[in-house]
Amino acid sequence: MHTSTTIQPGHRAARKLLAQYGNRLVCVRYRADEQQQKRFKTVELIIEEWAWTPRSLKIVDSSVLVQIGFAERELRQRVKEAGGVWKPDKQAWELRFERAKALGLEKRIIK
Repeated sequence: MHTSTTIQPGHRAARKLLAQYGNRLVCVRYRADEQQQKRFKTVELIIEEWAWTPRSLKIVDSSVLVQIGFAERELRQRVKEAGGVWKPDKQAWELRFERAKALGLEKRIIK
């Protein structure tokens, strides 16, 4: 079975289901099953909700891209010494997150 179309609640085709399910409606999907030669209309509903606080983003063992101006020669040299590699296609320096943090470059990380 595969999904052929997904419709959001604000779409014209979902009006009836929106009236029926209200703001619990997440989306409407149209599915097709070639073996049974049937199509299905399904709905995704919110059945329960509760408060949640997301954990802070931790970047531990990954590489990040850092933007450094061309005229900032000293900083570029420090990044090179820390193992940074210039990525010309991205116009940024790539280095380990811990090293970027140690150099105080957290605000220069490209998200």
